[in-house]
Amino acid sequence: MIERPNVSALMDSGLADWLAGQQQLRTDTAARSGRVSWISAAIGVVAGLLVMGASGHVQIAFGVGAAIIAGGQLWAFSIRRPVIAAIKQEMNTRIAQAIGCSFFNAAMPGPELQIALDHDLLPSHDKQELEDHWQGEIGTMPFSLYEVHLEEWRQSGKNRHLETVFRGALVSIGFARRFHGVTLIERQGTHMTFFGLRDTITKNGVELGRIKMVDPRFEDDFTCWGSDPVEARYLVHPAYCERLLELERDFFGEQLCALFHGRDLLVTIRTEDLFESATLDPAKDR
Repeated sequence: MIERPNVSALMDSGLADWLAGQQQLRTDTAARSGRVSWISAAIGVVAGLLVMGASGHVQIAFGVGAAIIAGGQLWAFSIRRPVIAAIKQEMNTRIAQAIGCSFFNAAMPGPELQIALDHDLLPSHDKQELEDHWQGEIGTMPFSLYEVHLEEWRQSGKNRHLETVFRGALVSIGFARRFHGVTLIERQGTHMTFFGLRDTITKNGVELGRIKMVDPRFEDDFTCWGSDPVEARYLVHPAYCERLLELERDFFGEQLCALFHGRDLLVTIRTEDLFESATLDPAKDR
């Protein structure tokens, strides 16, 4: 079973010495990034005032100043990003080793991503970013977790922009045997209609019927759908529902979905950006 690693043991394993070796780089990077931010802000304000004085148009002046400031902030971020990414990789790698798995800043998705999309655990999108990949084994079963950020192009008047449609975690856990059917667990109310909750839904060409849960306490929290009612009732027992609620709390997440498919359990949870262990401030390392 994966347990929370001891922070002092992690630091004493060589991580503290490695971080100490990054001190000057972090200090220099923070100073350089800060200078770019302040200089771009000053240039943006001055440019905005000059444009307003020359044209008298407040909106144009504000737009020019804001664009310069935003560009400066992006430049400052590009200075910080590679240093923070390197520190994050080292920190999370040490944490992963302590709990018996591996970590990579960039995610390497397998078939679980397409399965999650096919069964609507993840929404349709135009752009995807996958990062913070943890993988290994729990006991003898394969385990994978990474963050998914999905965006879709939206039109607002004449403006076209990317809007986030999902940000959260995708978890995949292997099982020793293949499931006979497909079982889906969603937060209550996902498939409500004007006349109430549907009796059946179709996912990836498979019809799933609504399954009455063994413990009615959880029907206020979850809806269970399955192509094999007997298997679904066996899988979705009260202890498992308790673990789902606990998982949501641990991730500070919401709208959890779980899918038993083939030999895998897939879980998606909407969350804030997680696993950002690194900063340029050494005081925050521990």
